[in-house]
Amino acid sequence: MLQSPAPAPLWTGQPIVLVGLMGVGKSTVGRRLASRLNLPFVDADNEIETAAGMSIPDIFERFGEPYFRDGERRVIARLIDGRRKVIATGGGAFINDETRALILDQALAIWLRAAPEVLADRVKRRDNRPLLHGRDPLTVLSDLALVRDPIYALAPVHIVSNPAPHESTVNAILKAIRS
Repeated sequence: MLQSPAPAPLWTGQPIVLVGLMGVGKSTVGRRLASRLNLPFVDADNEIETAAGMSIPDIFERFGEPYFRDGERRVIARLIDGRRKVIATGGGAFINDETRALILDQALAIWLRAAPEVLADRVKRRDNRPLLHGRDPLTVLSDLALVRDPIYALAPVHIVSNPAPHESTVNAILKAIRS
């Protein structure tokens, strides 16, 4: 009886890019994943703030979301340089057609997902999310999930971020990319 060869690992050394809605843990999980893989970690939102010289809420307030998204696209294009690293993106980054095409072509995209109720509970701890300013987080996140989840689903790896220690999400990612 012939045995089929073991499947090749999904990750072959390209940059790993975490995508998903706000509050899913892309930055926290990304830092821990990078540490476990002995790779550099980069948070695209931090890079955007550094490049702009102002916070993301200030960028949104002063220039609007389209301006922010254009800067986000340029920063992510700079970060995906072929070097091994883990990159956490903002929730809307993968929604941009050009950014998504670049990520899918030159990196391994991993969709971290969680129920809107879980996300709403997580984001209420911080008041720095422009899309939530003065709005009900559960309503906003439910609406965003309806629109964005089919796009996030284009990522080749899907990992559920349960209300559990972040290490369980990191372990699920490691298992998925190595099998």
